[in-house]
Amino acid sequence: MAEVVIMPKQGQSVESCIITELKKKPGDSVQKGDVLFTYETDKASFEEVSPVDGVLLTCLYSEGDEVPVLENMMVIGTPGEDITSLLGDAYKRDPQAKDEQAVSEKIEPDSKENKGPDAIQVAGLPTSPVADELFISPRARKLAEKEAVDFALIAGTGPQGRIIERDVESYLQERPRMTPLAKKLAVQEGMQPQSMGTGLAGTARSSDLAAPLNDVYGKDYEERNISNIRKLIARSMHASLQNSAQLTHHLGADARRILELRKKVKAAQEAGTISVNITLNDMVCFAVVKALKKFPNVNTHFLGEKTRFFHKVHLGLAVDTDRGLMVPVVRNADDLSITGLAAQLKEIAAACRNGSVNPDILSPEAGSFTVSNLGNYGVEMFTPVINLPQSAILGVNTIVPRPKDLGDGVYAFVPYIGLSLTYDHRSLDGGEATRFLKQIAIEIETLEIDVLI
Repeated sequence: MAEVVIMPKQGQSVESCIITELKKKPGDSVQKGDVLFTYETDKASFEEVSPVDGVLLTCLYSEGDEVPVLENMMVIGTPGEDITSLLGDAYKRDPQAKDEQAVSEKIEPDSKENKGPDAIQVAGLPTSPVADELFISPRARKLAEKEAVDFALIAGTGPQGRIIERDVESYLQERPRMTPLAKKLAVQEGMQPQSMGTGLAGTARSSDLAAPLNDVYGKDYEERNISNIRKLIARSMHASLQNSAQLTHHLGADARRILELRKKVKAAQEAGTISVNITLNDMVCFAVVKALKKFPNVNTHFLGEKTRFFHKVHLGLAVDTDRGLMVPVVRNADDLSITGLAAQLKEIAAACRNGSVNPDILSPEAGSFTVSNLGNYGVEMFTPVINLPQSAILGVNTIVPRPKDLGDGVYAFVPYIGLSLTYDHRSLDGGEATRFLKQIAIEIETLEIDVLI
């Protein structure tokens, strides 16, 4: 019996996902556990695996499509099996469709040039002959010819890479507007505006047209679509800087204590007395949690007219992954021992990297404070950007030797770990932010780990 694969619901706030890559195509044999497709929410990337053995009979959506959660995505079964009842609305022709936004149903409206669902491919079922319209739809061709657009300049997002009307419209939004004479010349001579025009409001005139660049020698770059996560990061970072009054203070903490504790941790691991690897980052995060309990004004969200004070510390940790930067949250971090915190931080970081993280813990609203550590990369000083509506974020830098007065006029170089606190000046005053940053340094310099005593 055929098995339907649905778009999973990842977290309570996720309503739709975007297909990033189809790993299998109709007709492919699949084994239980094989990756069928990858997809993104607005916070993370995931992989969906096959629940059964069989043959992929059909895929109802294409790469780049936004699919509602719990919607039928694929059907796996036996070749020749009747799956009509499982196809749903994705294969029903919409006679009321007015434009090619109906491509989300995978079939274009009837037209003289388009007699059948050539965009559909179902394993074991006959398909109509592939013609030129497979690569550009009639409506897209008409619009492109009207606006003097070279088809070769457009990347199709329709089924099987077909150019559809919205692709042409997207291209026209990026291309400068053209005067009627410029359009006429573009049609006749195959010329295109290469940059902003010299006419009114940047309109391209005939003198602004140029022959297309030579594909081999004239174009030394390529353009790639950015991922959904990258778009989210870009919007969040821009909004953070645009909608807050951010200021960064830098301070160094004597790192001799945590370096000594790190040696003891390694020795204890080798002796088998502790099982969790407690890193320098874990120690800094533990010190941050202790400092936050002493400075509750920092453990807050600034909401404009109100400030939200948290009774518990929900610590976010910036994690660098192949899919982009993610900030998962360890809730109630102040209830954890150093070993418990270290274990939790490693667990959420691993979940981010392998794509199994719960999106609900990636929201900025889920955390009350964030730590971003670039020390492993050798960064000596940086300015982290706040995850609004949080009031502050701590940047952790690399350890460098600096001179220190050891007393009685004796100076020596000692290791210092750099700390960079960015705070929202609307929520915190400079003095309080400085005292909080100093408290983090004190906690680092006096840290005790019970399991090593």
